[in-house]
Amino acid sequence: MLLSPYPTNAERIRVAALWFWCVLVLIFLVVPIFVPVPLSFNSGSFFTFPLAGVSTRWYEVVLGTPRWRAAIGNSLLIGSGTTILATVLGTLTAIGLSDPKFPGRRFVVPLLISPLIVPVVVTAVGTYLFYARIGLANTYGGIILAHTVLASPFVVVTVSASLAGFDRNLMRATSILGAKPLTGFLRVMLPLILPGVLSGAAFAFVTSFDEVVVVQFLANAQQRTLPLEMFTGLREQLSPAITAAATLMMGLSILLLIVANLLARRSRGKAGAESE
Repeated sequence: MLLSPYPTNAERIRVAALWFWCVLVLIFLVVPIFVPVPLSFNSGSFFTFPLAGVSTRWYEVVLGTPRWRAAIGNSLLIGSGTTILATVLGTLTAIGLSDPKFPGRRFVVPLLISPLIVPVVVTAVGTYLFYARIGLANTYGGIILAHTVLASPFVVVTVSASLAGFDRNLMRATSILGAKPLTGFLRVMLPLILPGVLSGAAFAFVTSFDEVVVVQFLANAQQRTLPLEMFTGLREQLSPAITAAATLMMGLSILLLIVANLLARRSRGKAGAESE
């Protein structure tokens, strides 16, 4: 949307209109996300503007109540387990699919990323019926496995993007020099694709931490996660503590993505320096 060296009035108006439209779209997308932030500091007991006063009482409720702290602990436990499983499985899957000799690749890839397309409630119902038969319903392991199914496609996509620029001749070179496949993977391939792995891990954690539909089907009363606790609070007791929990979730997600991007940038710079 840059102006030409000698812009006409019509061109100036067109560019100004495009900028104005972009600002409107950004406001439409971003403002609803940040509405809970000022409400979380409201000293009153209702979701109202203007604020009755500024207070951190609702953060004290979230961080000091056993029910909320248990929900935060469950979310961190399930999110961490999901991140580890999804990152390992997704990375190995992407490496296998990147091999040009992999049979049926054009059919396998759509199946692997189908959890991104299928409605989550359909996945939740099928998962519950299957897990109920094998005894995984109402267990942490069952929730982590179900979230891994939802999060793994993000890892496969991000790692596959990193592998698109990876030269497989490097692995052949490590093999010729006598290195074992695991050593070649850890010393050569992993550092080069680490930005994609870290991005996929961040997406996996955020996907699990934010998920509520599957947890509703699989979790019991002691396994409530933070999003499920917020959903239950909206339905049973409308409290501004929900806005404080939403602000904490949003802050954690932003922090996680920033850290993942910084680590990915650092690993890219390190890999570039080593290649020189």
